[in-house]
Amino acid sequence: MKTFMPKAADITRKWYVVDAEGQVFGRVASQVASILRGKNKPIYTPNVDTGDYVIIINADKIVMTGKKLDQKIYYHHTGYVGGLKETKYRKLLAEKPEFAIRRAVVGMLPKGPLGRQMAKKLKVYAGPNHDHAAQNPEKLELV
Repeated sequence: MKTFMPKAADITRKWYVVDAEGQVFGRVASQVASILRGKNKPIYTPNVDTGDYVIIINADKIVMTGKKLDQKIYYHHTGYVGGLKETKYRKLLAEKPEFAIRRAVVGMLPKGPLGRQMAKKLKVYAGPNHDHAAQNPEKLELV
């Protein structure tokens, strides 16, 4: 019996729309990362990008549980001496909700060229409108 290895021609990619309104931040991120990797498909292979495209809408209406809005902090460094900046997630979600969700999902993908290829299939929008109606995306209910 031969081991099946998916090739680029074998992979059919679907488009999914996830409505993040009222959903929990981390649960949405982990389930979307799994779909981007292709773990929901029987042809999943760790070293091949078998995942689907995911569109997240209403990113500005996502929910964080507990005290995470005030206690969870996003850090980045400017590159200058003493340039460590910090932002609480309450402010980050108010100003750039697309960035916050994208950062969470991309952090759950593999690092390197394969992960960057998977990250390109994620589209995040703050409002209910998106630019991908031509791809006929299916509505996906996350559990």
